[in-house]
Amino acid sequence: MSGDDKMLKKERLIAIQKAVDEKGIVNVNDLIEALDVSDMTIRRDLDELAKAGKIHRIHGGAQRVENIEDVELTRNEKTIVNSELKEQVAKKAADLIVPGDTLYLGPGTTIEPLIKYVEHPEQIRVVTNSLPVFEAWKQTDAEIVLIGGNFRKKSGAFIGGLAEQMLRELKFTKAFVSANGINDECVMTANAEEGQTQAVALNNAQKKIMMLDETKFNRNDFYRYYSLYNVDCIITSDGLDDNTLKHYSSYVEIKK
Repeated sequence: MSGDDKMLKKERLIAIQKAVDEKGIVNVNDLIEALDVSDMTIRRDLDELAKAGKIHRIHGGAQRVENIEDVELTRNEKTIVNSELKEQVAKKAADLIVPGDTLYLGPGTTIEPLIKYVEHPEQIRVVTNSLPVFEAWKQTDAEIVLIGGNFRKKSGAFIGGLAEQMLRELKFTKAFVSANGINDECVMTANAEEGQTQAVALNNAQKKIMMLDETKFNRNDFYRYYSLYNVDCIITSDGLDDNTLKHYSSYVEIKK
């Protein structure tokens, strides 16, 4: 390899690092376009930076290291993180929905794709405090109830006392919720009010279902809002390793 090639690579790594640091999360296609190099080259560079501990490698791109647990991503940023894993989870979750269900659907980019896999939405009722979830479901013939309250722009959710008051008056056959992470029996999220609102909905559901891709296991966040001992099952993606599956199966049923 020539000196010029080495310098080009060095400059490229610096540019990638800068983009990740500034944006928090970047995807491969954007880097290919910005740096005018091949897909293989970008992926090799990302792997090198990840191995050095300078970035966190995610499906389809990279994430700033401090963002892994310390800084909450916005809803728009989360939509491109592990999107294929979220689709796997949503598809499996849809199999649990039957005609006549009254569902609570919480906020989260793992829950948003669920609409694509639900058959006969006109035969179910959906209650949600998530504006993105509502926007997706309003295109269907399902009966939809949008819970109001204080709007949290970062997640697109309505939370707080008013939302909790409304949810306490409702009953659900199934509640589908997500989380920023689980660690042992603790279900974690980044915002206390959002977690409290989720807990109210879960407590009013006959069946409590968590939708978590494999990257959410063994992960902490700011606020513990629920216990896995009180959850009926976790639906996860295909790649959950056997040791993690065995550990968390001691708390709750896991479907993968």
